[in-house]
Amino acid sequence: MAHFAKLDENNVVVDVNVVNEDDILHLPFPESEQVGVDFLTQWSGGYTNWKQTSYNRNFRKNYAYIGGIYDPDRDAFIEPQPFPSWKLNEYTCVWEAPVPCPESRESPIPGVDFIWNEETLSWDQVVE
Repeated sequence: MAHFAKLDENNVVVDVNVVNEDDILHLPFPESEQVGVDFLTQWSGGYTNWKQTSYNRNFRKNYAYIGGIYDPDRDAFIEPQPFPSWKLNEYTCVWEAPVPCPESRESPIPGVDFIWNEETLSWDQVVE
């Protein structure tokens, strides 16, 4: 199956559609994209702003999610910025906290969750 993001006029993802491999002639990306766009344009009654996305992140950095954007300069799908302090990793196009999460270090803490605190710019342990 191939996945295509429907983009609005600002390149915001408004929907993600699955297209059968037969409908894209079993072509690999990037050859499959124009075939899929043509198929979806006809299927949707003329809507033309589609971009192929990879569920496995094989291209365009990230899978397209509703509310995310397609950045044509980076040729990447980027999720909305979760917090003002977080910076975009230009290589992965994933937002990163200014301080790594304790559970993402080499020695994860089993059974402990953390939540970002934008006020203190730190991770708070979730107390259950």
